[in-house]
Amino acid sequence: MQFVKGMIVRSKAGHDKGSFFVVLRVENDMAYIIDGAARNAQKPKKKKWIHLSPTKTVLSEQSMETDVEIRKILAEYNGRVRNS
Repeated sequence: MQFVKGMIVRSKAGHDKGSFFVVLRVENDMAYIIDGAARNAQKPKKKKWIHLSPTKTVLSEQSMETDVEIRKILAEYNGRVRNS
């Protein structure tokens, strides 16, 4: 699957394994991801595609305008994982 800006992805490796992020931009085999908290738009995390699992959800530009909006959206995804 192709990674695109706004896509919600799940980390498959690293200390953030199992957490959800939003793709801010894509370059070569790397994706820059944010979670609206520790990793905001000014300080995205660079991660290889192979360490990310895509979801079918892609956020619009409007829903990615602030870190608060991103945190609210991702809280639903992270909550589902913990409750499962």
